[in-house]
Amino acid sequence: MNKTQFKVIVSALLITTATAIAETKADFVDMFNGKDLTGWQTTGNWVMEKDNVVTLKPRAGEEGWKRYDAYIRTERKYKDFILDLEFKFNKQGNSGVFLRIGDIKDHVTSGMEVQILDTYGKKNPGPHDCGGLIKTIGPSKNMVKPAGEWNRYTITMKGNSLKVVQNGEQIIDIDLSKSAMKDRPLEGYISFQDEAKRIWYRNVQIKEL
Repeated sequence: MNKTQFKVIVSALLITTATAIAETKADFVDMFNGKDLTGWQTTGNWVMEKDNVVTLKPRAGEEGWKRYDAYIRTERKYKDFILDLEFKFNKQGNSGVFLRIGDIKDHVTSGMEVQILDTYGKKNPGPHDCGGLIKTIGPSKNMVKPAGEWNRYTITMKGNSLKVVQNGEQIIDIDLSKSAMKDRPLEGYISFQDEAKRIWYRNVQIKEL
């Protein structure tokens, strides 16, 4: 093979790869329109910022995690999907990605939560540390970045299968039917938790399966 042939092959491979990536991303839909909170419901002070970033700005006197109406949740339900998003928090930050919520008045007992928490550097993280599935299983490794840096979750839900990739590493692969979440609905709302602490989400996209 001469240099010209090699270049042609490499060029073709690059084009094919780029096309495949483009087609894959084309299957995803932005969950925020970059302008307002259309498609979502909340009584919390969630604000749309530039670059399709949605952030929580807690109001004076707000505290605790049982204010479910202050969580920001989708107006419609989802069943099987891949949810891809980025998030960051301040020191001691706390939030969570809730999946398949059946009862909007109680996200915790009717859905499931992939934790967001400032546990950077913690050894042997458990279910309540960042990347853990609350009350169920901890991440296989601690992949969360320091406060102030963007993290990425890719969450795949298909039937009873839940897989979570954080910052490029798979940290959860579980059969929900054999876990503490076995009785949770197979379809429901998606929400982000209002813990009355500053949190940012961006590039929130979903692909229904």
